[in-house]
Amino acid sequence: MLRSYLLLIVCVTVWGSNFVFGNILVKQFSPLFLVMARLLFISLFLICYTRVRHRFVPVRKQEWQLLILLGIIGVFINQWSFYQGLQTADPTTSALILALTPITTALLAALFLKETLTVNMLAGSLVAISGVFLVVYNGARLEFNIGHLWIFITMITFAISIVLVRLLARRLPPIITTVYSTLIGFGTMVPVVLANGTGWTISHEAWAWVMLIFTAILMHGMVTLIWNGQLHKVGAAKAAMFSNLEPFVAMIVGYVILGQLVTSQQLFGSLFIVGGVTLASLSLSKRKSQRALPL
Repeated sequence: MLRSYLLLIVCVTVWGSNFVFGNILVKQFSPLFLVMARLLFISLFLICYTRVRHRFVPVRKQEWQLLILLGIIGVFINQWSFYQGLQTADPTTSALILALTPITTALLAALFLKETLTVNMLAGSLVAISGVFLVVYNGARLEFNIGHLWIFITMITFAISIVLVRLLARRLPPIITTVYSTLIGFGTMVPVVLANGTGWTISHEAWAWVMLIFTAILMHGMVTLIWNGQLHKVGAAKAAMFSNLEPFVAMIVGYVILGQLVTSQQLFGSLFIVGGVTLASLSLSKRKSQRALPL
């Protein structure tokens, strides 16, 4: 289990840096074109990887239904809403919205997967959200706009995708779930992009294309494979708790790459985040398990 937790930490560490790289890329490419291009490179990588390392397996009708839902909701809408939101959403309010992911996932997992909603998970979520608030809040007024609505959609679709991947993990290998859902997401995206017209912003800078391709393959290709592979081992609710580490990672990457200052309040908040994730991830004894909260 410790190995699974460490791999999940690696995943959210890489994804956390996506806030910084995403803000850079969205200034070079239109959100719709950016998502389509990323999904294209991710799809090519996953097809090549699957052909070399694995075999494509038959998929039943019920599994296809879940894969289509995952591709549309967890890939297409999730990616689109994230980059759409980055155009206008401020990082402070966005991070607080995304901090609702673990609680949302825990509720969905309790409803649809019959996973236990424990006292540890609830307490850990509250502690981690407090830490997120300290990390991102600088005394500025919290305001909501259309960008934050897109980020809220990102949060909801990510929580749903975690539950769907957990369901599919009972029947399909993680690599098959990842490659098929990504291809479905890409296939759904293409007609939407074409219908939107050709008035896109497309960078002519070589470094922007290198960053786009590299981050696509690493962050949403290789890392998604790792994440989906560990979900069935730790459960949807516990895995979602690790997403609270993303603001902490974004803070560190922002300091290293963009030179953003890190305050003592943010460092203190980071301790809350790590503590909350640790608390929620602790294995419960039988005595504590009996205190699980039913829905």
